[in-house]
Amino acid sequence: MLWSFLAVLFSGWLYVDASYRGPQWQRWVFKPVTLLLLLAWAWQAPVLNTSGYLILLGLLATLIGDALTLLPQQRMLYAVGAFFLSHLLYTISFAGHMTLAFFWPIPLTLVIIGALLIATIWTRLAELRWPICTFIGMTLVMVWLTAEQYFFNPTDYSFSLLAGTLFLLLASIVWFFSHYRRRFSADRAIIAACYFMGHFMIVRSLYL
Repeated sequence: MLWSFLAVLFSGWLYVDASYRGPQWQRWVFKPVTLLLLLAWAWQAPVLNTSGYLILLGLLATLIGDALTLLPQQRMLYAVGAFFLSHLLYTISFAGHMTLAFFWPIPLTLVIIGALLIATIWTRLAELRWPICTFIGMTLVMVWLTAEQYFFNPTDYSFSLLAGTLFLLLASIVWFFSHYRRRFSADRAIIAACYFMGHFMIVRSLYL
């Protein structure tokens, strides 16, 4: 398990570094390699129940989405669909550990964040307007479930899930802002770092 963990960290770091200053081939190689290593690390979890298999399927959907982003622009719709499926599978996995509780400031904060993001990029989305809005909504629901779980049961496991979903939300925010509104220095590196940290923390929960 230790070697798998170190391999994920090293491969992820190579991709983040390439996103900031490295050659394009390094980005093309180490993004799928890192996700495949995450899949292998998740597969080695001591106990794989239904939630664990859903996380594995979510990682696989993410890998497909990443592959689609490398294709021409018209494949963007399918990539967003694959990422939506990934977050949906994660959400179903997390819902199995939910308690029936509700703390209203959490969904209110997430609704405000989602509304501000959509308002910022709305005019640039064109035909992808509703698919992207649906994906953002799914991501916010995913974060909401883990935030509620951590608020009412603050354990290392629930913290790992909350941190993972927050990193994925931040990666999505930066990705959409950079892609549809304005590019900025180191945007790819920030997206890559948040993206891999998000999936890493979610897979880490399988070992807790």
